[in-house]
Amino acid sequence: MKINVIDISSKASGTTNLSDAIFGLEPRKDILHRTIVYQLAKKRAGTHKVKNRAEITATTKKMYKQKGTGSARHGSKKVPQFRGGGRAFGPHPRDHSIKLTKKFRKLALRHALSSKLKDGNIVILSEAKLSKPKTSLLVKNLQKLAVDSALFIDAKEFDKNFELATMNIPNIDILPVQGINVYDMLKRDKLFITKAALKEIEGRLNE
Repeated sequence: MKINVIDISSKASGTTNLSDAIFGLEPRKDILHRTIVYQLAKKRAGTHKVKNRAEITATTKKMYKQKGTGSARHGSKKVPQFRGGGRAFGPHPRDHSIKLTKKFRKLALRHALSSKLKDGNIVILSEAKLSKPKTSLLVKNLQKLAVDSALFIDAKEFDKNFELATMNIPNIDILPVQGINVYDMLKRDKLFITKAALKEIEGRLNE
């Protein structure tokens, strides 16, 4: 399918073809959901830790006599019933990550790109470059497109001026093509892809 190409100042810059095998799928929410769960689970540190009864430092002397106090029988201050005692069934360090095959993750990327295109939220740029590292310059260009939440994807390395200009704008992210992922693409409203990045994406996802 054909799509219009614009430059960073919103001027027309020709057209390009998009692969139907990547951008023409009917988006499946279950595939996107599984992949986002996979990504967020992988990000978790899993360092949560509590002290159980064996790790508490306290006296092991019997606290009071067995009978006649009217209270329950106790022989240690380390038990979870007391303030400062060990935690019962608390969390311990573990790996939260789940497994997804490489083939499935590639499929999820195709569905994410198809979803964005179906909603009319993909813009193809001739290149992501600015003459000066000015935030105000980029903000003006984004206002022309009525964009306040976007992800820019470029091949390998971004233009230094463009990278510096995006740093101070909320909800505007940049990502080299090697780092494209479902979560970051769906997190922002608009997806800006340069022609160079598009070529690499199609080469990678058509393998």
